[in-house]
Amino acid sequence: MFELKVKTRFAGAHQLTMVGHKCENLHGHNWQVEVCVTGKELNSAGVLADFGDIKRAVRQVVDKELDHQFLNELDVFSGEQPTSERIAVYIAQKVQALLGESLGKDLVVSRVMAWESEDACATYIPD
Repeated sequence: MFELKVKTRFAGAHQLTMVGHKCENLHGHNWQVEVCVTGKELNSAGVLADFGDIKRAVRQVVDKELDHQFLNELDVFSGEQPTSERIAVYIAQKVQALLGESLGKDLVVSRVMAWESEDACATYIPD
């Protein structure tokens, strides 16, 4: 099994109710996102996938949908809070769909880490 990891960043604000403390106030983060992709087979060039293809899929989600947004107002989080955990799930699902469409390979998003600060992140590991 091989695993590739790419990182990106975005700025986004959210407001979390019923969690207590300062998070109930509108606040923002400079998020760091790490996306890991796994697969069993290397191609003829000896790589699992081109890092550029993975980065493009991640950026399509992060840059075009999440960056510089008030996350609570996005349709994807309608009826639920945009927590670090839910952001990680959303990115994993969207990137998986994009990779399947563009590469048509057996690549699996194996883990997404959504860091809201240097010392706090949520990790989503799909089943």
